[in-house]
Amino acid sequence: MKKTLFFAGLAVLLFGCGGKKNSEQNQLTGTINIDGSSTVYPITEAVAEEFKKAYPDVKVAVALSGTGGGFKKFVRGETDINDASRPITKFEDSIAKANGIEYIELEVAYDGLAVVVNPKNTWCNDIKVSELKKIWEPEAQGKITHWNQIRPEWPNEPLHLYGAGVESGTYDYFTEAIVGKAHSSRGDYTSSEDDNVLVQGVSSDVNALGFFGFAYYEENKDKIKLVAVDNGNGPVLPSVETVKNKTYAPLSRPLYIYINNKAAERKEVQEFINFYLDKMNELVSEVGYIPLNDEELSAVKNKWQDFLSKHKK
Repeated sequence: MKKTLFFAGLAVLLFGCGGKKNSEQNQLTGTINIDGSSTVYPITEAVAEEFKKAYPDVKVAVALSGTGGGFKKFVRGETDINDASRPITKFEDSIAKANGIEYIELEVAYDGLAVVVNPKNTWCNDIKVSELKKIWEPEAQGKITHWNQIRPEWPNEPLHLYGAGVESGTYDYFTEAIVGKAHSSRGDYTSSEDDNVLVQGVSSDVNALGFFGFAYYEENKDKIKLVAVDNGNGPVLPSVETVKNKTYAPLSRPLYIYINNKAAERKEVQEFINFYLDKMNELVSEVGYIPLNDEELSAVKNKWQDFLSKHKK
């Protein structure tokens, strides 16, 4: 009888603790508004989906306006978190300061930009950085229009270009790395903030050449063909290994999330970021990006906890 009472009491204690935890989760409510990079979007969306399972009464809205488009909203205080495939610019930061917006930047993953062609393209297996510049620099508009203008042995066929939209951090990074100046390129190309649109364009156009985040190539490798990039040290294809060891240069980059300080004072935002940092390395790999190493992840978590200790109410 005593044993029965003991185990009954233990069960009440254990289930009571679990019930308390579930009760705390169910009591957490609110809305978290996120916008920004189409590159970071798959990571944040994956985290949000998992978070909703744990905290069903918290609404997490994840949009993708591109890094620049997202920052426009973020620095006006319209969103809580901005996904970014590049650091915030001095101009964006100045607007944030003018609007009384303070924030914390957290690195969440690494990515390589993929240069791709149609699978039926038999001639372009690698391309030099100098050739990419020749194609994409502003002076090329209306002039570099055929493949044989890049290499004489390539066919005299029209060159159709696909790339990230001008509000995209991918566009900023690509133009800075290839052309030498951010936000500087020819304008006569098919652009989109949505990388899936670019994948569809390249996959249906034999004369296409495009660029976007490596993760979108990973998701669509049966539809498009990857091109090796030669920075002077020989052609290198992007991969987890070449992005991590920086041999895939200059088209490797870190990815970020930015959190509004005032938003970070809210319990639901704190729990979301805690959840994000705990889950992101696992989810980053699942969606095709390169996770932080243990030391980097620890540093990011410490940065967040230090921030919370100073701003937590």
